[in-house]
Amino acid sequence: MSTAAVFDRPDVIPGLPHEQVLFSEDHASGLRTIIAIHSTTLGPALGGTRFYPYADQDAALTDVLRLSGGMTYKAAIAGVPLGGGKAVIIGDPAELKTAGLLRAYGQVVEYLGGRYITAGDVGIGPEDLDVVGERTSHVVGRTSAAGGSGNSGPTTALGVHQAMRAAATVRWGEPGLAGRKVGVEGVGKVGSELIALLLADGADVVACDADPFALARTTERFPEIGTTGHVLGERMDVYAPCALGGTVTAETAAAIQASVICGGANNQLQSPHIGATLSDRGVLWVPDYVANAGGLIQVSGELSGAGEAWVCERVEKIYDTVLAILDRARSDSVTPGRVADQLAGDLLAATRSAD
Repeated sequence: MSTAAVFDRPDVIPGLPHEQVLFSEDHASGLRTIIAIHSTTLGPALGGTRFYPYADQDAALTDVLRLSGGMTYKAAIAGVPLGGGKAVIIGDPAELKTAGLLRAYGQVVEYLGGRYITAGDVGIGPEDLDVVGERTSHVVGRTSAAGGSGNSGPTTALGVHQAMRAAATVRWGEPGLAGRKVGVEGVGKVGSELIALLLADGADVVACDADPFALARTTERFPEIGTTGHVLGERMDVYAPCALGGTVTAETAAAIQASVICGGANNQLQSPHIGATLSDRGVLWVPDYVANAGGLIQVSGELSGAGEAWVCERVEKIYDTVLAILDRARSDSVTPGRVADQLAGDLLAATRSAD
C-alpha cells in the first residue's frame, strides 16, 4: 500500500489529520482489522467496531477514516470528554465471527493501551463485546451481566427522535410528528427502536431494509407500518436513514421527496457539498453526528459511572442542540453541516490552545 492510500485522502476532515491508523491481521482466527484514532484532544478515542464484508481494503479504510473523524465531532458537540476513533473488521460476520477472532481483536485493542476504547456497531453486539472484553478492559457497551450498559440502539434512537422533533419545530412550527409520513431506511437496532418512538408520536411510518428477515421481524412487531423496497422513492415528510452511510448522493439529493432528513446512520451525505444541494432545494438536513450521539452519551455515562437518568437527560438535550444549529444555519444563511462542523472545530481548537 502506498502512503497516498492513507495520507492526503479527499474523504477526511481537512486540516485535522488522524493521529494513528493501525492495520492488524491474525492468521489463526482470520482477523483483519483497521483501527483509526482520529483525535485524543478531548479524551481517549472512542468508537464502535464495524464488522462488514467490504469490497476491498480500500473501501474499509475509507469507511473507518470517515467514521472516526465523525466520532471526533460527535463527541465535541455532545460535550463528552472523549476523542474520536473507529474500527472495522473486514469480512462477513455470519461466516467469520468466532470467539477466537473476537479475542484476537480484543488483544489488538489492548495493545493500544487505552488510547482507543471500542464499542458496538454493525455486526458487533453486546454479547460479542463480552468476548472482546476477555482480552481488554478498553471496551464499553457489554451486556449488563458483564457490567456494561448493553444495547445502545434505544438510546441512539431516542436522540434521533429528539433531533427529528427539533427539525419539525423549525420546518412546521411544532415538534410533534403526528400525521407526518416518515420513511425509515434500515430496521436494525436503531431503526426499529426509532419506529417505536415515531408510532407513539402518531407518525405514519414506511420502512425498508436490505435484509428481508429483519423487515419481517419489524412488521411482526409493528403491523401498522408500511413497507417498500426503496424508501427514497417515496413521497414523505421525513427521510430517516438508519442503515449504512452514503445514501444521500448528488442524484438522490436532487430527487428526494422529503422536507427533512434526520436519521441514525453515520456519514449520510456521500460528500459534504451535497449539504448545499439539499439547502438549495429547501430540504432540512440534520447533521448525522449530532442526531445519533445518544449511543455515545450512553457509553460515556458507563465510563464515568453516571446513571440512566443522567444519560436520558443528556440525550434529550439533543433537541436543544439541533434547534440551535438549525436556527444559526438559517440566520447565517449557511448549511446545518457547516454550523455543526464549525462548532466542533472551534471547541477542539480552544482545547488544543489551552493545553
